[in-house]
Amino acid sequence: MTSNLYEKIQQFYDSSSGLWEQIWGEHMHHGYYGPNGDRQIERRQAQIDLIEELLHWTEDNLSRNLSETVSNILDVGCGIGGSSLYLSQKFNATATGITLSPVQASRATQRAESANLPCNFQVANALEMPFADNSFDLVWSLESGEHMPNKKQFLQECYRVLNPGGTLILATWCHRPVTPPAPPLSEKERRHLIEIYRVYYLPYVISLPEYEAIAHQSGFQNIHTADWSAAVAPFWDIVIDSAFDPSAIFGLLFSGWDTIRGALSLGLMSEGYKSGLVRYGLICASK
Repeated sequence: MTSNLYEKIQQFYDSSSGLWEQIWGEHMHHGYYGPNGDRQIERRQAQIDLIEELLHWTEDNLSRNLSETVSNILDVGCGIGGSSLYLSQKFNATATGITLSPVQASRATQRAESANLPCNFQVANALEMPFADNSFDLVWSLESGEHMPNKKQFLQECYRVLNPGGTLILATWCHRPVTPPAPPLSEKERRHLIEIYRVYYLPYVISLPEYEAIAHQSGFQNIHTADWSAAVAPFWDIVIDSAFDPSAIFGLLFSGWDTIRGALSLGLMSEGYKSGLVRYGLICASK
């Protein structure tokens, strides 16, 4: 990971995580609004539902009961510990979270101590994880793959630290498939993605079929994929609505330009889903 990108991602989340927690709570990811995206549900519950639906989807596809196989979890891109704490409590397991943001790691640590859960958090690069081979029963990556400047190295590291027989669950931002018979990205689509990259400090995103191919190359077995774009797309319009809350507006004024620019650009993601350019891709697999 280039030091410049590393620093920009770190600074973005250092400055924005506090405001996000204030307005949205501990979970820094999409919500689940039913298979067709038409379920009316409170926004924070929708984020919890996404976690539960991911777990159910994985168990159904891999024919395994995670509660019987998971005791040591790695949360790659842990934010302020939302998923880590939730999974630790659900599975009565130890959880380790890594993030590029010292602010996030510190806040996640505080939250774990308050909840008295066996979770630890550290600043680490997901492309060079500071863990031994075969260390975790579950590697969980919820919306962090889009930040990785080398998707192949990222999945190789997830594979390396996963125990034999362990489970990978990954959800990430993608663009639409581009393999024939699908057409290549148009110039308009490329410009739209470049704006998203600029605002959210993403190096690039790839399609779900490309992720699946990399997973195969990395050695994963029993690979399953799904496109949940319809189920999560309402999230961005709800975020846009929440940005007009007086407390959000006040918080934005003191959160720095990066956070303000991100808020002003929320429509990029909403429009991307509506046009079919932006996709929400899932992968589950075993080692």
